[in-house]
Amino acid sequence: MFLRFLAALPFIGILLGIPFVNRVEPLVLGMPFVLAWIVLWVILISVIMGIVYRLDPVNRQTAAASEDPRS
Repeated sequence: MFLRFLAALPFIGILLGIPFVNRVEPLVLGMPFVLAWIVLWVILISVIMGIVYRLDPVNRQTAAASEDPRS
């Protein structure tokens, strides 16, 4: 359940968050706020998907099987 919420978080942040942050001011690093929001989510998506990959039990089983010296 937690992994599904993490996987849905980027969708919520970008698609549902844009109407709430759709303004030019304040400028963040010289970018309008809405553009800074999108850039922030692009970076966060990479981090979140990395966490989901690490926590996914299927990936743990595959990694454990590939490290098994008997095979």
